[in-house]
Amino acid sequence: MTELEHEHVRVAVIGSGFGGLGAAVRLRREGITDFVVLERADAVGGTWRDNSYPGCACDVPSHLYSFSFAPNPDWPRTFSGQERIREYLEHVADTFRLRPHIRFNCEVTQARWDAENVRWEIETSGGTLTADVVVSATGPLSDPKMPDIEGLDTFPGKVFHSARWDHDYDLRGKRVAMIGTGASAIQIVPAIQKEVGSLTLFQRTPPWVMPRADRNITRAERWLHRRLPVTTQARRGLLWGIRELQVQAFTKRPNELGLVEQLAKRNMYRAIKDPRTRAQLTPDYRIGCKRILLSNTYYPALAQPNVDLVASGLKEIRGNTLVAADGTEAEVDAIIFGTGFHVTDMPIADRVVGADGQTLMQSWKDGMKALRGATATGFPNFMTVIGPNTGLGNSSMILMIEAQLNYLADYMRQLDVLGGRVALDPRESAVTGWNNRVQDRMKRTVWNTGGCTSWYLDANGVNTTVWPGTTTEFRQATRHVDVGEYVVVRAPAVPEQRPRTPGRTPDRTKKKAGAA
Repeated sequence: MTELEHEHVRVAVIGSGFGGLGAAVRLRREGITDFVVLERADAVGGTWRDNSYPGCACDVPSHLYSFSFAPNPDWPRTFSGQERIREYLEHVADTFRLRPHIRFNCEVTQARWDAENVRWEIETSGGTLTADVVVSATGPLSDPKMPDIEGLDTFPGKVFHSARWDHDYDLRGKRVAMIGTGASAIQIVPAIQKEVGSLTLFQRTPPWVMPRADRNITRAERWLHRRLPVTTQARRGLLWGIRELQVQAFTKRPNELGLVEQLAKRNMYRAIKDPRTRAQLTPDYRIGCKRILLSNTYYPALAQPNVDLVASGLKEIRGNTLVAADGTEAEVDAIIFGTGFHVTDMPIADRVVGADGQTLMQSWKDGMKALRGATATGFPNFMTVIGPNTGLGNSSMILMIEAQLNYLADYMRQLDVLGGRVALDPRESAVTGWNNRVQDRMKRTVWNTGGCTSWYLDANGVNTTVWPGTTTEFRQATRHVDVGEYVVVRAPAVPEQRPRTPGRTPDRTKKKAGAA
């Protein structure tokens, strides 16, 4: 459905990825059916719809990278590919009857707080509407980030970002440049290496790459999971528990990660025999400081004769010639950017206007911060799923999303208890206190002490992305809404007017005398 059918709804959810669909399911479970999901594209899936590049897959085990309320006993592999995850999200939308609530091709262009009516006015590419509550579930990996490279606009060949893959462009036999060595790049490189004529990889910083323990899930396993759902739960619980135990090393004892680095080096040494190339591929920072990547095929692909590694970032483009910061040149026909996303400067924040007339982006000019990763001061009844400091470095984001959905559910209950046209606006002291506690814990984590510059850090070098604790701790922190952390906002009172007696003129003399 593309047109907005309701002038006003109780809740408007932005985005139909894991966060948006999860919010929709939770609202229905809470008995709230007066909501819409605003989706800018023509299908659900979020980042798993947009990222369809060759080799795209998840680096979290399948049974953990799915909703606890929608287990899938038929995952075909321990680590699922993009198509399977997108199919799963389509299945969730169908199973929980969410499609009547979804408005496709409705990109939110602005959401503005209406203080007089205590609601949000929302403009979209498919129409306008108002809502009591807005849930932003656009996700941090939704808007590609393109670097500002001199000469890029004059490049005569093909250019695209990994998240906007051009499937109509034939890479066979082409001279291709891959810019970046993040999670997308290490999947793309081995996926296209065999078909391209040559592949030049521009590496600004080498990643730590661990072996990927991926395999087919047997028919017997899937049969067992279907017949005995408790086995699916047990599998998920085991995967979760292992990762919870790993958190201490990332957040409190980064020096214990040295053994993990040795395993990563061994993974490289098996495929890369040249000492010089090994040196170029060996990071000089603690493992975990940047996202740890998983692959069994990345290093073998780099060892192939049609692949060249440029251990320097792309600096300039002159016609078909790409020039690295160290002066290395490469002639190419196509450029693929694997340069990440707008994580700490999410574009949706520039479209949300709060109570004081400033945008969320302006409010976050000194860094993103939100109470319990969800709500920001000056933006009543506006909640972000996967907000500031809710990311993870070693486990499944679905766990964090479900914790925030618990918070959303209780938030809606509190509004019902308060009654009437009412909103909750987080106190600045509560947001500051929460953020200070998070940043204090962040000081000793590997993400802050590991000696790297990562996309976890904002322009000021502050880690506004990752949660410095276990998923259990976050779930406990978001189990209930503390109304004391909020200012209760109600609609302005309408002055009461005394009824007049029909046909009678007020006696102003007596009124004046009485007042005297």
